[in-house]
Amino acid sequence: MFNAKKTKENLINWIKEWFSKNGNSDTKAILGISGGKDSTICAALLVEALGKDRVYGVLMPNNVQSDIDDSLTVVNHLGIEYSIINIGETYNALSKEISDKLSLENLSHQYKTNTPARLRMVTLYGVGAIIGNTRVCNTGNMSELMVGYTTLYGDLAGDFAMFNHLTKSEVVEIGQLCDIPEYLVRKAPGDGMSGKTDEDSYGFTYDELDAYIRENKQGPNYEVIKNKIKANTFKHHILNIPSFTNVVIE
Repeated sequence: MFNAKKTKENLINWIKEWFSKNGNSDTKAILGISGGKDSTICAALLVEALGKDRVYGVLMPNNVQSDIDDSLTVVNHLGIEYSIINIGETYNALSKEISDKLSLENLSHQYKTNTPARLRMVTLYGVGAIIGNTRVCNTGNMSELMVGYTTLYGDLAGDFAMFNHLTKSEVVEIGQLCDIPEYLVRKAPGDGMSGKTDEDSYGFTYDELDAYIRENKQGPNYEVIKNKIKANTFKHHILNIPSFTNVVIE
């Protein structure tokens, strides 16, 4: 069984140690605050490990973000400094330029999905470069990584990763031990664009996916899950980010 308490303790210690080796006593963690559970729990753990003065949040709506109030709840609850950087005009300008130069009437779904994620990573590193002495936190989890629900050089990038070896279900268990509102820990994850939850897009639940990852349980969507993992294995080897690995399963 997954031991959330011990894993959380190990994770807090790993964050402290990583920053001591890859920065100094003033180095800040910078991360995107989407209002979803992963970035919320990352932010809470970083505050616990480093202190709120060393955590900087960036809210990055693409024009309008329907749940931006959740993002604001996170930064205000944790008491961290933050900026709101709207990437909408940049996305629109880039999209128009590409459409005009390639003589396109419509841009592909892949472009519309991946480009905002990549612009957000550019924004994080841009803000970090201006603030100075920052390290960018990757907020993704192993469940998303395994089935490829990530964007190369977008949300898959970063200077360090806290959840790359933790399933979505395990992240939630750790989140329940953190000082954050319960509804944010339990919030259904979605891409923020289509109006669908991740599970709607997958066609299977995180519970089924995580049971397969940890216990090799073969649920009703076993073949779909297996094929998705196989098709996205290449992503695992492209960006080798320093990651927390000391997960306690007893």
